[in-house]
Amino acid sequence: MTLFLCPILGVSFSSTMASVVPVAYQGNTSLAVADWLNKGDNAWQMVSATLVGLQSVPGLVILYGSIVKKKWAVNSAFMALYAFAAVWICWVSWAYKMSFGDKLLPFWGKAGPALGQKFLIKQAELPETTQYFHNGGVETAMVTPYYPMASMVYFQCVFAAITLILLAGSLLGRMNFKAWMVFVPLWLTFSYTVGAFSLWGGGFLFHWGVIDYSGGYVIHLSSGSPALLLLIGSVGPRSTKDRERFPPNNVLLMLAGAGLLWMGWAGFNGGDPYSANIDSSLAVLNTNICAATSLLVWTCLDVIFFKKPSVIGAVQGMITGLVCITPGAGLVQGWAAIVMGILSGSIPWFTMMIIHKRWTLLQKVDDTLGVFHTHAVAGFLGGATTGLFAEPELCALFLPVTNSRGAVYRGVGGVQFLKQLAGAAFIIGWNIVVTSIICLVIKTVIPLRMSEEQLTIGDDAVHGEEAYALWGDGEKYDSSKHGWYSDDTHHSKIATGVTQNV
Repeated sequence: MTLFLCPILGVSFSSTMASVVPVAYQGNTSLAVADWLNKGDNAWQMVSATLVGLQSVPGLVILYGSIVKKKWAVNSAFMALYAFAAVWICWVSWAYKMSFGDKLLPFWGKAGPALGQKFLIKQAELPETTQYFHNGGVETAMVTPYYPMASMVYFQCVFAAITLILLAGSLLGRMNFKAWMVFVPLWLTFSYTVGAFSLWGGGFLFHWGVIDYSGGYVIHLSSGSPALLLLIGSVGPRSTKDRERFPPNNVLLMLAGAGLLWMGWAGFNGGDPYSANIDSSLAVLNTNICAATSLLVWTCLDVIFFKKPSVIGAVQGMITGLVCITPGAGLVQGWAAIVMGILSGSIPWFTMMIIHKRWTLLQKVDDTLGVFHTHAVAGFLGGATTGLFAEPELCALFLPVTNSRGAVYRGVGGVQFLKQLAGAAFIIGWNIVVTSIICLVIKTVIPLRMSEEQLTIGDDAVHGEEAYALWGDGEKYDSSKHGWYSDDTHHSKIATGVTQNV
């Protein structure tokens, strides 16, 4: 009888006992469990994707609907909800393969659907990610996670969706909703997919070695950089009255949305190793370290210079910390995450609170939620500091280009820092050009800006709905007729002293 040692229990048992293994651990238990499937990786990838999805719906839907003036609560929340739904259909119809499929151009994949069962149930792979040495030998094998393509398509879709939703934050309170309906699929197709393929899907920046662990460039720099062009040249500012006074309509709900955003970032950064491994654990830990540090620094600066700790400021600091750590979440040590948090809590604060208010050009820019500062500035800062602090051993756990390292570790680190700057320049340049073209095209058909009547009234004029029923069950008071009235979708009727539902 053959004896086996059980290291967990510290005992030996016979080969006859070895066959007594729970069914769930015996490998293929059904046709839905392939030889290559790692149930733990697949579970974590789907959980991560769901966490990122929750950042958008309900996270940013709640945050946007609460942080704006009451009259824009419905419109702001709906812009986020619409973008989330629209991206899904575009993603599975053509955009996924443009981002992660076979190469069409060095920065773009071939469009195609991701809907057929043969494609979705096979093992996930990113076909253009095999990394070669200059002599033609394989440096790093193609990315082939141990779960199905369906999980990969799901995970990458929620990243694409949140990018458009973040961009929407700069346009709240004045963009024509019908124009937004057209803008979302066009920008996803011609802007987002290029950045995703170039940096993640096997494009030229991926193979050159530009580091973007989880979207500091692909998502945050992309969503922040075109905002200036949109705001200055195309959509224009909010109404003068809104710019002068724009209080949040529900600070507590705003914090609830911000909390979902923070906790959801565990999936945002923890899911990008495409595996439930040690690198994903480090990424989640660094994410929280940097976000907490940034929030505290931003709050301290508010207290020092404005004498009051701002709740909205704390949320902004939280966001800049989350954004800054994203390009290098699993590649830097804990002390570097703290340094990045200090920088992300101070530099975007300075650009938003000091430079923006003193520079004439930026004063003309009406960035509703400060997306340029919280995402473009913080995203660029994160990419640059990753080029400084990326630790060689951690890089070897994740990056396809061997011997990658940040500048503080010398060697090729200085080159890496320059690569990070060049990668940022490409993303910014491409987005500015493409976004301007998209705006010009849309303007020929649909006005990008709301009408003056809509800007004055808000949600009721744009959607026929309001966030809060101030007079009980939806009744409103008509001061000109000294009476109450109630709306339905067809008509309303004035009634003096009482409410009539028509």
